[in-house]
Amino acid sequence: MAELYTTIEKEAIAEFEEKKSIFIGHAMPVKTEEEAAAFVKELKNKYRDATHNVFAYVLGDGTVQRYSDDGEPQGTAGMPVLDVIRKSGCTDTAIVVTRYFGGTLLGAGGLVRAYSHAAKLALDEANVITYEKYAVLKLTCSYSDYGKYLAETEKFGLINDGVDFAENVTMNLAVKSSRLSDFEKLISDTSNGKLAPEKVGERFDYR
Repeated sequence: MAELYTTIEKEAIAEFEEKKSIFIGHAMPVKTEEEAAAFVKELKNKYRDATHNVFAYVLGDGTVQRYSDDGEPQGTAGMPVLDVIRKSGCTDTAIVVTRYFGGTLLGAGGLVRAYSHAAKLALDEANVITYEKYAVLKLTCSYSDYGKYLAETEKFGLINDGVDFAENVTMNLAVKSSRLSDFEKLISDTSNGKLAPEKVGERFDYR
């Protein structure tokens, strides 16, 4: 499991005009090829009167990468859009760039620049965000000690996912994986070696 995970936060759209051609960039966070394909299909239907609906997407650890020029000269549309996603470091990201032809040919270089620009605008609107890997923990203590450990966890700056009050108190926590050993030492020192957090999983989070 990688330490960092970069993707986009939300669906977004951005538009600009180049020599009377209208370029509309659409970005969408996706998790599977099925989701990406559905996103592409939806926009092709929505903009069925457009000249081109170019797409690219990257999934998972980057091993899944697809693109289409959708009728534009080879290498002038889909690949530039894919390059924008790659350079951003994003994964689980799909971009569709819709073009309404304005009557003026842009040439190969002009097409590459236009499709790249539309993709970048959409990506910026979608908000590129990098998540860090967190260890998900449970820390169980007595009611009498709860206040002491709560204060220590708050000072440490981790995420509090809630507290379960039963026979004992169980704190549900998440700490950056890079700081897990420091937190374990803190709890060990505070409890004189009698208490240790239980790691129950991992997740990506943003703080």
